[in-house]
Amino acid sequence: MNTKVTARHFDLTPELKLRAEEEIESLTRYFDRIISAEFIFDAERHRRSAELKVKVYNQTIAAKSETDDIYTAIGASMEKVKVQLKKYKGKLKEHKAEEIADVTEELTKPTTDVDEIEM
Repeated sequence: MNTKVTARHFDLTPELKLRAEEEIESLTRYFDRIISAEFIFDAERHRRSAELKVKVYNQTIAAKSETDDIYTAIGASMEKVKVQLKKYKGKLKEHKAEEIADVTEELTKPTTDVDEIEM
């Protein structure tokens, strides 16, 4: 998984970068096929924002939160992404189950011969 941490309008500290990378790595607990993840931190006067973009197959999951503390913003955006990843994983499972049901339905259909139809 490719990870990227970016800071806008302030200097990125090593502690903040390490925390962001650890949080990104913890996302594999919820979905293990993450292609890339990017944290974008921003500071405007007294507001701090953390935006997290996670690229999975055929979709990008994004969340943004703004608070007075950057670490609180990280936690809030992580919670939003976790919920979205769980939902995405559930949709994949449902879709796969539908495909399997369609295939088994086709396999279990009784086959009729042409001779039986003409009688």
